[in-house]
Amino acid sequence: MNQIKTIFHNMSWILISQIIASICGFIWTILIARYLGVHDYGILGFATSITGILSITTDFGISTHIVRHIATDYDSSPKYLGNAIPLKSIFAILTAILTLAILLILKCDETTIIVTLLFTLEMIIKSFINLMNGGFQAFEKGKYQGIGNTLLNAILLIFILLAIFSDWGLLGITLAYLISNIIALIYIYITFIRYVSKPHFEFDKTFCKKITMYSIPFAITGVLYSIYYSVDIIMLTNIIGNTATGIYNASYKLINVITLLYTAYTAVIFPVMSKFFKNDEKLLEISYEKSIKYLMLIMIPLAMSTMIYSTDLILLIYGPEYIDSAPTLSILIWTVCLLFVASPGNILLQASHKEVTVTKIYAIAAVFNIILNFILIPKFSFIGAAITTVVSDILIVIIQKYVIHKIGHKPNKKLYYDLIKIIVGTGILGIALYYLNLNMWIALPVGIIIYFGTVYLLRVFDDEDMFIIKEILGKN
Repeated sequence: MNQIKTIFHNMSWILISQIIASICGFIWTILIARYLGVHDYGILGFATSITGILSITTDFGISTHIVRHIATDYDSSPKYLGNAIPLKSIFAILTAILTLAILLILKCDETTIIVTLLFTLEMIIKSFINLMNGGFQAFEKGKYQGIGNTLLNAILLIFILLAIFSDWGLLGITLAYLISNIIALIYIYITFIRYVSKPHFEFDKTFCKKITMYSIPFAITGVLYSIYYSVDIIMLTNIIGNTATGIYNASYKLINVITLLYTAYTAVIFPVMSKFFKNDEKLLEISYEKSIKYLMLIMIPLAMSTMIYSTDLILLIYGPEYIDSAPTLSILIWTVCLLFVASPGNILLQASHKEVTVTKIYAIAAVFNIILNFILIPKFSFIGAAITTVVSDILIVIIQKYVIHKIGHKPNKKLYYDLIKIIVGTGILGIALYYLNLNMWIALPVGIIIYFGTVYLLRVFDDEDMFIIKEILGKN
């Protein structure tokens, strides 16, 4: 239980920073969407999506491999990081060239090319930030990652506000992202070498080749994952146009703000689960089961409430211009639940050195996603893209749970009973909100009381959960 207490103490820093990031992201999502309008917001969505897909060619899975290795061998940090930084620099140059080539092949207009290339530079800077953050995670120094993340998002919000009030347009918004990440990288690197480990810079070709080979499964998974979650926006742009992309991107950005909790979770749990696999497989299974339970306890009722009040949320956040985003939000919100079910499974498999299995799962899902998008987008536009995303997520969860069960990690039956109780509690919440037809602001406190009252009566929290909570609070 001391290890679990350490997990939550470490996670608290990152979680607080992610809450701040969510608030900042929520604010600038609203401001940017309203300021740019649907068309330019579509260009922004295209640029961030295509750079998101190509981001893996800058990292090539190196950061994930290094986190897993350093987490079990701290002394290897200087050599691994000292070789990874120059290696990633080479990949970064190749990525920039590849991005330009793709933009020219797609015959993008000048504005789209400039914005996308600037976001490519921002993505490259971010990849080095992620490498340093990976080091923080491996050493379980979540405090410094949390501070760096908070600094990045605070500065970005300030620069976005400056760009909007100075009326610098889409280019000014893009530069805000780039400059903020440069400042954050400087802080994170200085903090890392001062408090964690100083990289021993070299370019050992044999060692770099070894790193790259071990990272390939993570890289392929990353490519498939990026394609899976970004190809819909790129296809929308090319099949329907920037306006449809802007409508879809409005809902998608809100989903991204919510999934920042997923980022906090993976940042803390992955290195710890890697240690569990090496030292105590029972703790590995417990952390997997508790992760699903606690994440679903929050996300399922959130998804239900969002679906019911999607129109009110879109009007409040974006205004009437984006009203068509409401049905899309009602559909896409369920991808968050499915993501949070799949996430512990992905980490369990990767921590258990089954990263090739994860790659195969996302290969199947990516192909399925692309085919279904080709069928549904021409017929149903952004609604078709949203449906495709949810159906593809369901496919991932089904395959993943089958694989996890097959390799011997069979969750305790009590987890299934708890999930049923959470679903029942959410169903009662949904029925109550639908028939009460309350104003959204009144529904918020009423919904919380109804849901957690139901959860308490259904006894979702057992003695083990209470022990963990008391251990975290230092009351045992």
